[in-house]
Amino acid sequence: MIGGTAQAQKVAFEEYDLANGMHVILHNDPSAPVVITSVMYHVGAKDENPDRTGFAHFFEHLLFEGTQNIKRGEWFKIVTSNGGTNNANTTDDRTYYFEVFPSNSLELGLWMESERLMHPVINQIGVDTQNEVVKEEKRLRVDNQPYGNLIAQVKRNMFVKHPYRWTTIGEMEHLDAAKLEEFQAFNKKFYSPNNAVLVVAGQLDVAQTKAWIEKYFGPIPRGQEIKREKYVEDAITQPIKARYEDPNIQKEMVVASYRTPSMKTRDARVLDMISSYLSDGKSSKLYKKIVDDKKMALQIGAFNYSQEDYGMYILYGMPQGENTSTDLIREIDEEIVKLQTELISENDLQKLKNKFDNDYVNNNASVEGVAENLASYYLLYGDVNLINTEIEMYRSITREEIRDIAKKYLNPNQRLILDYVPAKDKAEANK
Repeated sequence: MIGGTAQAQKVAFEEYDLANGMHVILHNDPSAPVVITSVMYHVGAKDENPDRTGFAHFFEHLLFEGTQNIKRGEWFKIVTSNGGTNNANTTDDRTYYFEVFPSNSLELGLWMESERLMHPVINQIGVDTQNEVVKEEKRLRVDNQPYGNLIAQVKRNMFVKHPYRWTTIGEMEHLDAAKLEEFQAFNKKFYSPNNAVLVVAGQLDVAQTKAWIEKYFGPIPRGQEIKREKYVEDAITQPIKARYEDPNIQKEMVVASYRTPSMKTRDARVLDMISSYLSDGKSSKLYKKIVDDKKMALQIGAFNYSQEDYGMYILYGMPQGENTSTDLIREIDEEIVKLQTELISENDLQKLKNKFDNDYVNNNASVEGVAENLASYYLLYGDVNLINTEIEMYRSITREEIRDIAKKYLNPNQRLILDYVPAKDKAEANK
């Protein structure tokens, strides 16, 4: 029955290109009187210069400053006074902006997003204002957050050549050193219609929507084609050992991280399943064994950090009592070796498939979720219809594949072991 449920969720969409190269995806969902206007740009932290990190994320803030026709400070007022909400987010691979309006404000949403692209005002006052905002965000989310530097430390040690080696939020001194012209050049290079996808989803009249899109986005000139460098990392063949002292923590954590292939590959999907089997929730193999049964750790978990070019499978644990980081890694390795040498049970495989079916339904349960998925599948995967077909890939994964992929990627000589520990003075003070 689960399969039937997921099947019923098939997402209908229409896609086409404007003459300036902007890709458009429309999804008509009359079930609720709302509409999402969203634009995803193919620019993220990996497109930055090594001495100018943080630019992509900075733009996520900067492009709310105003346009030639939307005065500084007016953007959010216009949205809220029309019953809407809006937001944006940045990853290493892309930047995403969206508004959610009552469906009778669709034209307003399209006009605002076209203004952001066509007439942004990038001046010194905006740059200075957002510089302070980003610094505050970094203080709150990274510098003063317990374990806030964990991902940054993992990336720094796992990537040597690829721009994934730096953080999305970037280094503040890079932003401080940047001149206004550099921000303007970044905007000109990456914020062009041919480097973006516009998704309109919700209750809409398709013919009218197309006419408005042509009216507002059609006149925007095509940008120069972007030449992207391809960075290939050498395979990890020796264990990488690292240590980081965090002044915001009192309990140590050990991290094991494996470099994995692009999220576009079948292998990455099998690794998603492996990750879920080993470490997703309290019924997972690692949690049950290490936290519940043996009481060796306060916490154990993992996440699959999937990205456009590479991914990482990151396991972490907090040793408890007399147990050490080495003890936890030994227990984790035992479970991985079982995966590499024995087939998981048919019952466990079915449970995993049910979970992925359920996730698939939930991911497309809201029109906001559908809009972002449509944009991502087009821009990062190159196939919008994966919104309907990717689930079939997960359903077709076999027990043998799970064993073979665990054997291929999850070996002790292919990983980083990071000891993430309290800063010494902090540890002394807490004794």
